Amino acid sequence: MSILLKQIAVAMALAHLTISNIAVAKKIYEKQAPPRELSLEQAATAAANYQKYCVLCHGENREGHKNDHAPSLRAKSLFESGVPHSILRPISYGREGTAMGGYLDEMGGPMTLDEVWDLTYWLFWQSSAQRIKLSENPVQGDIIRGEQVYQENCASCHGKNGEGVNAPALGNQSALAHNKDEFIRYAIENGRQDTPMVAFDEKLSAADIDNVTAFIRSKASGWKAEKVMLSAMPNPDQYILNPENDDPVFTLDQGMYVSSKDLYQAILDKKKMVLLDTRVASVWQRAHIEGAIPFPYYTELEGHLKDLPKDVQIVGYCSCPRAATEYVVKQLRELGYSKTAVLYEGIFGWMNFGYPVMRAEGIVDNEQESPQH
Repeated sequence: MSILLKQIAVAMALAHLTISNIAVAKKIYEKQAPPRELSLEQAATAAANYQKYCVLCHGENREGHKNDHAPSLRAKSLFESGVPHSILRPISYGREGTAMGGYLDEMGGPMTLDEVWDLTYWLFWQSSAQRIKLSENPVQGDIIRGEQVYQENCASCHGKNGEGVNAPALGNQSALAHNKDEFIRYAIENGRQDTPMVAFDEKLSAADIDNVTAFIRSKASGWKAEKVMLSAMPNPDQYILNPENDDPVFTLDQGMYVSSKDLYQAILDKKKMVLLDTRVASVWQRAHIEGAIPFPYYTELEGHLKDLPKDVQIVGYCSCPRAATEYVVKQLRELGYSKTAVLYEGIFGWMNFGYPVMRAEGIVDNEQESPQH
């Protein structure tokens, strides 16, 4: 055999060895006992809560990506590795800087802790997953190599800096605080079924999966959830801003949308309006346009309409950036509320333009804030 042929044979053997190493990169995880089963009553309540609070963004069949890139809630790998805390915590506390608000009552949301637990387990039982045990230990890896692999394989969907493009923001501080390293690694290795997130167990070596995990973890800043001092909800006599002044004159795009620029000018001019914050009330508690009243998209309109005037301009906003408000405004228009509009850019767009919001404990923040996706 010539030297050239020997070199080719060696190269082919090395290539085969590399492919084999990648193919066996998948770790073997110990199975874990399933969580408690729900009673028929608990399951019915959890299913109803999903329909009421989650369908708008996550879809009727938990398929995800109905609005604001909300992830699928039926991927088996998610529930294999994520129950309970990687599911419970975002439902309870939200994802700060994203459209996902906290639904736990102590954060200003609509559900009790028992209801959040039951919804977590209901989602698990819908997934037909079997739980695995994940290590609490950090995943060790080469962060510099991990960034290179991340940019080559992940950045197009998750963003160059983990900010999210058309997939979840992996650099989100509350997500990094809530999720252990092995949870992140398992998602990279196994993907998310029925989503564009493929499994990388046959695309990357075990070492590179560790490296990417370590790179993502390096984005964490030590964020901790802070308990919000809940403000009192506005009374109906506070709904109308500047009740003695003139109405704003908006030219609505597509007969529906008002721009942040035009709304801000109307606020500066002290025009008569009602501002509806249609997000879950927990995020209204953290930050809202001054004078806005919490009117979550899941609000039962019956019983609340008597407090909403039909002869005053109503402008609603949300963070997804329009879906929740469109849902509310379309219902209001069917009920004869013709003087209604949707803030086109949503509150994240509003803040990106540098317009002010009222923070918790009455602090007005004029600084620009960038959303996570």
